[in-house]
Amino acid sequence: MSKPPAHRIRRRPGFFRPVPLRARRDGWSEGRQCGFLALLYCTGSVGAAARGVGMSRTSAYRLRARAGAESFAQAWDRVLAPPGSGACAAAREDFRKVTDAVLLARVEAGFIKPVIYRGRMSAIRRKPDNSSLLRLLRRHPPAAAPRPGRGGGP
Repeated sequence: MSKPPAHRIRRRPGFFRPVPLRARRDGWSEGRQCGFLALLYCTGSVGAAARGVGMSRTSAYRLRARAGAESFAQAWDRVLAPPGSGACAAAREDFRKVTDAVLLARVEAGFIKPVIYRGRMSAIRRKPDNSSLLRLLRRHPPAAAPRPGRGGGP
């Protein structure tokens, strides 16, 4: 009896915010984070997925436990949750407790998602974080600009 295909037992990784890290040649870059989730989808094994991107299993769990890795951890849980189960329901974030600096960083980073084709990651899809942008704009209304043709002008 053959093993069922991955799409029958796991979900494809969705959009997530990459974990903010220092840029290192041997670290968890955005590409490695996407590649890890793609391999996790294909293999179902954390160790095999980490080895596939040149990292260790323990470093993958350390990355998951870092501050700011909630979106990555949620994408990880989504991949391993079987389709049809409500196990990967997202918890709503309280934006009242997020600073402007964090919102600006989220707007700059956006969301990423691995594109999987024929069992391999073929590309990284990017999407802007519009909700953080709108939240930031709502907090800071634009300054009143003088209207043309009304007083004070030539």
